[in-house]
Amino acid sequence: MSAREVIEKALAEGRTALTAPEGRMICEEYGIATPGEGLAATAEEAVEISAKIGFPVVLKIVSPDILHKTEAGGVLVGLRTPEEVREGHRKIVAGALAYNPDAQIDGVQVQQLVGGGHEVIVGAVTDPTFGKVVAFGLGGVLVEVLKDVTFRLAPVSGDDALTMLDDIKAAEVLRGARGAEPADRAALAQLIERVGRLVDEHPEIVEIDLNPVFASASGAVAADVRILVGAAPPPVERLPRERILAQMTRIFKPRAIAVIGASAEQGKIGNSVMRNLINGGYQGQIFPINPKATEIMGLPAYKSIADVPYDVDVAVFAIPAAFVAPALEETGKKGVAGAIMIPSGFAETGNLDGQREIVEIARRHGVRMLGPNIYGYYYTPENLCATFCTPYDVKGSVALTSQSGGIGMAILGFSRTTKMGVSAIVGVGNKADVDEDDLLTFFEQDDNTRAVAMHLEDLKDGRGFVDAARRVVRNKPVIVLKAGRTAMGARAAGSHTGALAGDDKVYDDILRQAGVVRAPGLNDMLEYARALPLMPAPQGENVVIITGAGGSGVLLSDACVDAGLTLMDIPADLDEAFRAHIPPFGAAGNPIDITGGEPPSTYENTVRLGLSDERVHALVLGYWHTIVTPPMVFAELLARVVAEEREKGNVKPVVASLAGDTEVEEACAYLFDHGVIAYPYTTEKPVAVLGAKYRWARAAGLLR
Repeated sequence: MSAREVIEKALAEGRTALTAPEGRMICEEYGIATPGEGLAATAEEAVEISAKIGFPVVLKIVSPDILHKTEAGGVLVGLRTPEEVREGHRKIVAGALAYNPDAQIDGVQVQQLVGGGHEVIVGAVTDPTFGKVVAFGLGGVLVEVLKDVTFRLAPVSGDDALTMLDDIKAAEVLRGARGAEPADRAALAQLIERVGRLVDEHPEIVEIDLNPVFASASGAVAADVRILVGAAPPPVERLPRERILAQMTRIFKPRAIAVIGASAEQGKIGNSVMRNLINGGYQGQIFPINPKATEIMGLPAYKSIADVPYDVDVAVFAIPAAFVAPALEETGKKGVAGAIMIPSGFAETGNLDGQREIVEIARRHGVRMLGPNIYGYYYTPENLCATFCTPYDVKGSVALTSQSGGIGMAILGFSRTTKMGVSAIVGVGNKADVDEDDLLTFFEQDDNTRAVAMHLEDLKDGRGFVDAARRVVRNKPVIVLKAGRTAMGARAAGSHTGALAGDDKVYDDILRQAGVVRAPGLNDMLEYARALPLMPAPQGENVVIITGAGGSGVLLSDACVDAGLTLMDIPADLDEAFRAHIPPFGAAGNPIDITGGEPPSTYENTVRLGLSDERVHALVLGYWHTIVTPPMVFAELLARVVAEEREKGNVKPVVASLAGDTEVEEACAYLFDHGVIAYPYTTEKPVAVLGAKYRWARAAGLLR
């Protein structure tokens, strides 16, 4: 029987699990090695099969009604004689019937006992966000104790499969640490690929466990196969990219905006939206919609959007939830591209029917809906402030989105305080329609946006997000703050792969697979967004630390390791060149300690050398406040040297940690203004930002 026939037979019989022999048939079709085995109806058949495949053997009950064989006493291991096999057959069948008297017993699986090498798990699970996801990690009895496992989207490419082998904590064990036999990496990667192809081609497979897989130098053999089946998930409907882009362009670059619920009364949301649009300098047409007014803030008001005698691109809703549906019907008939749903009172309050209703109306009319339950959105290149929050007009190159209004306001305040400047700030709220995929599609081609940072609590369509993110990260960093780190725990009792697939672990691995830079916290996301567009991309992995304080050098070294950076092993000629610029009691090597009492020339000479030597790819600087080289002297010197070297073509990322009195704050602000990333009172933050830039550069394929 083919895999398709095996799965269809099980589903037709109302089963959710395949038997072990059925699982083996599927493995054979996909080239997944399993031990020699046979199905015995009687004890004598079990003895004959054992003699044929060779002792010792394993006996396992085969029953569609017994999912967890071990719990039913349905597994015996290491039987070495015909007598042990006969007695084992009798014992297993009796135990299974005692466990479930009504169980259908198909026979006893007699399997060659395999071992040796390393026990690993290879499996796949159906994740609610990302669909079919492949898992790899330590297997056997360690799988649920250590939970050393990693995930990738199915199907899995050869390169992704190899990265999975290196992505677990026990990677060195598989390579043969401490004299152990190394596993056959090619065989393991091929096995991972085949499992990914299996679940991709058969979406009815809900979950598959190959555990343990014995991985040795001679190959990889799946000793136990467990496959769960069910109805194939419905296909995800996605709009064509061209259509998304056309609609998002009308939303971000509208020629005309209607404010439904516009008000002349201060304190009303409809009044705040109107004020922000007008005072923000938006140059398109603005149409207040209010059935009780003829004029609002000097503009003619209309009773309904249907009465507006011009085309409208965007409608901002500032009315109670109860009145949204009929107004949205009129908006759809008007041919509006985007409905900006500020009102709350939908799914976030349990009003699922109300949200479903407006989604249906919007889809029927081809309107893209942002929200509901949002603060609105800003797009500074168009002087567009369609929000009831405070206005913001500092233009920059970072687009930020948030699922929370509070986080949106934090973004606003940070942007203003740091003078970061933004291209866009967008609230997505309930994400009833427009989500991060749609926004990435616009920001990907937006020349005003050089980096995208997103706060999210969930993803509606994980694969859609990954597809969009992969396109964007080729040219622009995508930074994500994913809230909600707790795992859901086991999805089903005794399910190895399912239990290991906690939400956050899956998110973490697959966001990394997509090339996204994940931020551990809100401030980290904002700092990455602020710094990454200013920092040139590194061309290689060699990082050099130059510090005026030995203590800072140690902490910066630790931070580099934590950030996944590679401290350069300084070659002899470069070491000699650095020594020519530092005092005899300083220390070359890496970190290069120039000591604290050195004049500005020492900083200049060593920094210039690091920037000009093509073997050095990034500099981390540690400064501490001295009278000999005050903070602003250091800042002006560093900004000048970096600018001069960049003019010569020596373009490298430079980050700095400044320790000292409060004057270092001004020095850091000056450096940021001149394109050098610098932070006071911390060794961790500048290195974390550099690490984020490196993660993006690796994903974009920019490193030599």
